[in-house]
Amino acid sequence: MAKILMHCCCAPCSLSVIDPLRAEGFEPVAFWYNPNIHPWKEYEARRDCLLAYAPTIDMEVRVKEHYGLSEFVQKVAGDIGGRCTFCYENRLEAAARYAAEHGFSAFTTTLLASPYQRHEAIAEAAGRFAQEYGVDFLYRDFRPNFRAGNQRARELGFYMQKYCGCIFSEADRYQNKIRRDREKYSE
Repeated sequence: MAKILMHCCCAPCSLSVIDPLRAEGFEPVAFWYNPNIHPWKEYEARRDCLLAYAPTIDMEVRVKEHYGLSEFVQKVAGDIGGRCTFCYENRLEAAARYAAEHGFSAFTTTLLASPYQRHEAIAEAAGRFAQEYGVDFLYRDFRPNFRAGNQRARELGFYMQKYCGCIFSEADRYQNKIRRDREKYSE
């Protein structure tokens, strides 16, 4: 099997990607680099869940440890609505660079498993960085596997996150409650 670097945002999303890659003759090597995930306890829970799961399926994990709260907030503060572009580009450039520097001919990402992510933006950024670093980007639409992957993650007792990872998406998930509280408590 040909090894492929698989940028991995979390263990639950990896369940939608690993088996299809293996069925195609690829052996995924998970690459953890997610300086967008906040707060620290969220970052730690997602990383540690992946690290605990990987040995049970004989999957290698490479960790580029970087909790980047300050850097992330500084980069997106001027355009919080466009933060996903920076987030994709930051992680996918790191994956492409890592693949090139460590002898991988191709990379992919578990971001492609989520129906909540912008696939066109992911594919565009990954393709650009693949070309820049001289590696291939393997695009696959893993979204059809998402629900089954999440169900399997629950069965395995994985930590299941409630938002994509950045502190702003965490706030977004509470917008209705924030609005209700504002109406309730405002004079």
